[in-house]
Amino acid sequence: MTEIHELSARALAGAIRSGETTPQEVLAHTLERAERLGPGVGAFARLTPDLARRQADDAAARLADGDPAPLLGVPLPIKDLTMVAGVEMTAGSAAMRGFVPEVDDGVVTRLREAGTVMLGKTSTPELGLPPYTEPDIGPPARSPWDPTRSAGGSSGGAAAAVAAGIVPVAHGSDGGGSIRIPAAACGLVGLKPSRGRISTGPYGVDGAALATHGVLTRDVRDTALALDVLAQGWPGDDRVLPPPAAGSFLAAADADVAPLRVGVLTTPIITPDAPVHAEALAAVERAVGLLAAMGHEVTEVPPPFPAEKWLPFLDVWSVMAASAPLPPEVEPLLVPLTRWMRERGRGVAGVTYADAIAAGQRLQREAAQTWAGVDVVLSPTLAQPAPRIGEMRDDDDPEADFWAQCAFTPWTSTWNILGAPAISLPLHHAPAEQGGPVLPWGVMLGARTGREDLLLGLAAALEAAAPWPLVPGSGVS
Repeated sequence: MTEIHELSARALAGAIRSGETTPQEVLAHTLERAERLGPGVGAFARLTPDLARRQADDAAARLADGDPAPLLGVPLPIKDLTMVAGVEMTAGSAAMRGFVPEVDDGVVTRLREAGTVMLGKTSTPELGLPPYTEPDIGPPARSPWDPTRSAGGSSGGAAAAVAAGIVPVAHGSDGGGSIRIPAAACGLVGLKPSRGRISTGPYGVDGAALATHGVLTRDVRDTALALDVLAQGWPGDDRVLPPPAAGSFLAAADADVAPLRVGVLTTPIITPDAPVHAEALAAVERAVGLLAAMGHEVTEVPPPFPAEKWLPFLDVWSVMAASAPLPPEVEPLLVPLTRWMRERGRGVAGVTYADAIAAGQRLQREAAQTWAGVDVVLSPTLAQPAPRIGEMRDDDDPEADFWAQCAFTPWTSTWNILGAPAISLPLHHAPAEQGGPVLPWGVMLGARTGREDLLLGLAAALEAAAPWPLVPGSGVS
């Protein structure tokens, strides 16, 4: 059998089901790699070996009983912004130390029902705010392709764990790009589902409805299978999207995609003057060539709205930061970026916040009109390679830090505002500078709300046409 850590989640589940290996053997192999490789890439906030062993034993018992769970015995860590009962959740912050949830978040329940084994919590920046993962309470999350560079954020630890070949799939969440950014930085597949596709229930609420759960994987079909697992609702949901016509998202990834109209956008949306690296543009050019060869119609499209119309969302994100339920006495423990955003958010008037939410709804309609002539929009995922550790974080000027983040990620947050799905694929690999290590460069495909099936089918076709390396060429082993 291929090495356990080289298998996709689907193949690993199949090997367990066929008796080639056992959940306990898989866990032992995975924990060894997590303990050996995890610290070097800053993947984990904490490992939970005792809980994982109990869950592996449970998976073995379920297997013996003929349980058809699709991911039985597959190790899958949870991002440390999400509750796991009995496991400390610090959310990347010294201010959160000692918080131990009493319940599992709904997505944790769904993943357990699917048979996964939770071996730990992955690292995240404080409250998941920036697109780099450099928490004060743990090591920074590093890209296994170049450990001097960030793994991205806020699902940076999750991406590092998958890219380093520790696990085949990891839970993440995305409120402005936080799945797609680390996917691009670490050479992975990262899908932000549509608003409402994955329920926040039974304990969470939608709030501004910018964020969603998801996963990071090394291949498209693992992403599709995980979406099938997670896209089950909870009582009280008020956004219910139709299921894929193919019957499942995994089936949609296997389906042929009819010729599409693909719009190409390389102009930054929210920071029009932000420089775009030549290799980010080369990644789009490669995607264009592949799509044209498949018979899709490719044309250029403009940004969906003027950049200044995005500005109200600084108010939304600031209020989201200010809404984190932290007592006043822990405020000094927060990093400068968080304190700046919370202070700004506390100054946003109620009417101003309401206007910002309404502005987002107007942008949904404006983007639908601007892009009415295309089925899918293609852009770079990121404007530049992942920053080197410490390069973007600016504790002396957190506002400058924020705007540097926007220049780095000028396309991703638009899809959160629109509530529409978008996926990052590692289609291109090249050094960022002469003589430097080869890095992955992501391209992003976005579609209309509810059309994850279309994105997954197109992404799977691109993966078949131009397979990407499953682990970094630098040889993490």
